[in-house]
Order: sequence, then C-alpha cells, then structure tokens
Amino acid sequence: MKKSFSILAFAGLLAIVSCGQSEQEKMAMEKKKQDSIAKADSVNAASIANEAMQKVKQDSAAAGMDKAKTDSTAMAGDSKDGMKK
Repeated sequence: MKKSFSILAFAGLLAIVSCGQSEQEKMAMEKKKQDSIAKADSVNAASIANEAMQKVKQDSAAAGMDKAKTDSTAMAGDSKDGMKK
C-alpha cells in the first residue's frame, strides 16, 4: 500500500510539472511584453518632444528679451542724441 501510494504521488507530481504553459499562453505573454515595450517607447518619445518644445519656448522668450533690451538701448541712445543737439 505504501509503495503504491508513493508511485501514485510521484505520477501526480509528474503530471502537474508536465503541464506547462500552452503555445497560446506563451504567445500572449510575448505580446504583452512587446506592447509594454511599445508603450514605454511612446511615453519616452512624448517626453522628449515635450522637452524640445519647452526648450523652443525658452529660447524664443530669451530672444525676445534680448531684442527688447537692444531696442530700448537704441531708443535711449537716440533720445540722448536728440538732447545734445
């Protein structure tokens, strides 16, 4: 009895171990992995695009401030020339 129980337990354990993932389950897991990678890539691309847009805005603002400073300096120089005459 003891011997037949151990053989039956071993056969049951062997049956459980041999039941691995099916081909469909493996394909589904691979698809989920690829989808996750694609999503991470798109999030990364959006982040890079956002950073580039912020840099363009900052550069534009800096250029505008430089132009305003140059214009005001030029106007101040013109008004001083007018006062000297």
